[in-house]
Amino acid sequence: MIVSGRPALYALLRMPADPRPQTQRASTLRRLEKGDVEPAWSGLPSRTGIFRRLRVIRRGIGVLIWTFFSLVIQAVLIFLPGRPKVLFARFYWRMMCRLIGIHIRVIGSRATGGRPVVFVSNHSSWLDIPVLGGQLEACFIAKDAVEGWPIVNLVARLGRTVYVRRQRASTGRERDDMRSRLVAGDNLILFPEGTTSDGSRVMPFRSTFLSAVEAPVTADGRHALVQPVSVVYDRLGGLPTGRASRPVFAWYGDMDLGSHFWRLGQNRGLRVTVLLHCPLDPAHFASRKDLSQAAWNAAAQGAATLRQNRPACPAAAPENEISLPTDPAFA
Repeated sequence: MIVSGRPALYALLRMPADPRPQTQRASTLRRLEKGDVEPAWSGLPSRTGIFRRLRVIRRGIGVLIWTFFSLVIQAVLIFLPGRPKVLFARFYWRMMCRLIGIHIRVIGSRATGGRPVVFVSNHSSWLDIPVLGGQLEACFIAKDAVEGWPIVNLVARLGRTVYVRRQRASTGRERDDMRSRLVAGDNLILFPEGTTSDGSRVMPFRSTFLSAVEAPVTADGRHALVQPVSVVYDRLGGLPTGRASRPVFAWYGDMDLGSHFWRLGQNRGLRVTVLLHCPLDPAHFASRKDLSQAAWNAAAQGAATLRQNRPACPAAAPENEISLPTDPAFA
């Protein structure tokens, strides 16, 4: 039918917009979170879903073979004196990230000065473990539930992981275990949030986790340093991540590890940024809670900056004063 004239043109302009594009967009987002569709922003997309499935299978097999091979080597190194077991653990996690396909960008530098360091980081995914383990020479602090996970518990034990039960009755013993590691010269990595988040925020740090740094651990009477760390997964397919794509990385709640790896491993162009802030000296803080708040301020603000895809730099350490609590921007 051919229409002409001003009334017909006015009627055409008044026609409602086609709602199908928004419906299709919402449907694509739901399929993307399930891993059933190749995102338009995932670099060079596969022509069919079979290539995505082959990619995750190849990565999974590579991780299993590398883990089995590494367990044999670490089982021998752990009984030898010196640092070989520490260096190999770092090498294992670094290779794990390469097999999964994650590129790591590091901003800042690790604390130096001859003192043990306790790295405190935000926690949004199981990926935080290989990412930080591949960059920092340190032992992890993990919840006791990890002891019951098949294969993972072997990797954690050979990595000399310290387990915590988060029960008041065992707090003193666990504090002494962490302090003995620091006295021996080991560094520690812990996640003071106590659980994983959805990646859109940093939950408050629990000061109990920092009880191990309250007492001196060196021969000359100095405390271990506390270095805040911000970890943000900021690239998917080579393009910045946002709220829609952040669930590809985040692992929280009742998510299953296997299904999460299946969804994650199908993607390419993955990148994480690790922001190492200036270390904090516990001797400069009036209490453990003040120290925990200062560490949270640095980690939360750094993570907010990275989520917004803005240039980030390490937060400076406060000198003999505590910065006021602030709420980090959500992005």
